[in-house]
Amino acid sequence: MKKILWAFIIFSSFFCRVESQLKRNMTKEEQKKAAKWVDSVYHSLTIEDKIAQLFIVAAYVNKGEKHIQEVTDLVNREHIGGLILMQDDARKQTRWVNQLQQQSLVPMLIGIDGEWGLAQRFAETPRFPWAMTLGAITQDSLIFETAKFIALHCKRMGINWDFAPVVDINVNPNNPIIGNRSFGSDKHNVVKKALAYMQGLQSQKVLSSAKHFPGHGDTEVDSHLDLPTLNHTQARFETLELFPFKKLIKNKVDGIMVAHLNVPIYEKDPKVPASLSYNIITKLLKNELGFKGLIITDALNMQGVAKNYPYGEMDYLAFKAGNDVLLFSQGVVLGKQKIKQGLESGDISEKRLEESVKKILFAKYKVGLYKKFTPVNEENLMNDLNNKDSDLLIEKLYKAAITNIKTTKGFFPLSKSKKYLFLPLEEGNHEIFYSELQNKFPDIQKVTLSQLNSGSLNPKDYQLIIGIFKDTESSVYYSYKISQESKDALTQLSKKYEVTLCDFISPYSLNYLDLTSIKNIIITYQNNSYTQKNMIDILTGTIKAEGKLPVKIAN
Repeated sequence: MKKILWAFIIFSSFFCRVESQLKRNMTKEEQKKAAKWVDSVYHSLTIEDKIAQLFIVAAYVNKGEKHIQEVTDLVNREHIGGLILMQDDARKQTRWVNQLQQQSLVPMLIGIDGEWGLAQRFAETPRFPWAMTLGAITQDSLIFETAKFIALHCKRMGINWDFAPVVDINVNPNNPIIGNRSFGSDKHNVVKKALAYMQGLQSQKVLSSAKHFPGHGDTEVDSHLDLPTLNHTQARFETLELFPFKKLIKNKVDGIMVAHLNVPIYEKDPKVPASLSYNIITKLLKNELGFKGLIITDALNMQGVAKNYPYGEMDYLAFKAGNDVLLFSQGVVLGKQKIKQGLESGDISEKRLEESVKKILFAKYKVGLYKKFTPVNEENLMNDLNNKDSDLLIEKLYKAAITNIKTTKGFFPLSKSKKYLFLPLEEGNHEIFYSELQNKFPDIQKVTLSQLNSGSLNPKDYQLIIGIFKDTESSVYYSYKISQESKDALTQLSKKYEVTLCDFISPYSLNYLDLTSIKNIIITYQNNSYTQKNMIDILTGTIKAEGKLPVKIAN
């Protein structure tokens, strides 16, 4: 009887520890049911299968039969805890996940990097705006709606964990890996947007995961390729980088993803990234900041960690440091062996394993995996994902983000009584914008730089509309930098003509440009059919630009 009572006390203590995060929106009755299920499953597992719950591996449907068989074997033989879906056919992926879930010893957490929706990984699915674009929207309720739609799309594919939102404060324009994935450089705006996004996911019982702890916004090295270093003071971290994480912890975020970063102020060993650091994960995140939800590594195949640690060894070190979930593991079998050896030697306590596994199981209960698995219906999958409501919301988001950086009375909105020239700069598509311009201003002429420089057109007879266009939709990491030729043209032409500048790319494109002589500057953040059409309505005064610049620009 004493043993049973003592076990109950230990489990009750665990359950209190996860209360502030994973018990969000659950009634006391649901909490009791969850506790019973978690306890039952935990005690039914062997030590090897408990350890296996820590591992999430990558699943690609486009890597051939060998890869598919390897992942299937890991599910069947090693009983891993989850998958991260990578690319790129949603129908095939759903069919495969159905098969794997039916074979799994314990239903798996199915995760995805879905920051701008399923389109981050799957073709022919709705692509919501980048976070930078969302950061310009002043109505935070629209961010909630965006994440809610993304969560519904995830659930339609059997996905229950979106590794989002990004809460990094992008204070470095040269950041190669965050950039457009950040809500901006204002910590208060980042928090408001991240909270709305988190709540939108969690409202549909899809897990959230704030990333990349302790803050990846001020780096100039891509952690996929090497280990970035952040040489900031503790005071700087406390007031900036950690600010969003503190706020989301307070508001019960489900999970936090730890980055591969060298942070000397918290971890003295330059070879130990944050993702393997006991000082950063256990002492800082768990003990000082009081986070009790799921702690997940950034992908363990990234060179920020993999170049210094062999697969399997890094999994062991990551768990020992305090992570609950080992993402994108490349060394499941060896990692399991090393963690088991650590338990047997006393290097890792069984209590430590129990804490992580029960958190994982509780998360599985929360997203409905305690029920008998029902395969996702593949019929009409693409039609359900690409519904009219999603498209209407995406259009609304792009419209709400458009920002007037500068307008001049008498020159804005544009007047049909005046004559205009149109000059496109950079290499991006602009055909929809030009076609719409022609509809509104039938006499408009599309010109080249050489025509304008030839002197054949009198600046007194025309106002000039200049558009900056790049292919922003091919990659979130596209370069926002514009050519020196374009910079010189903007400077020189704005001194001759009355210029309206329509910028269809990142606001960082305006850095260090001479904007003083330009009459009107409007920015859309991305270049696509939505923004090209919306820009026309802004120029003609049909709608007002309601966005607010989410980053600082240097001028």
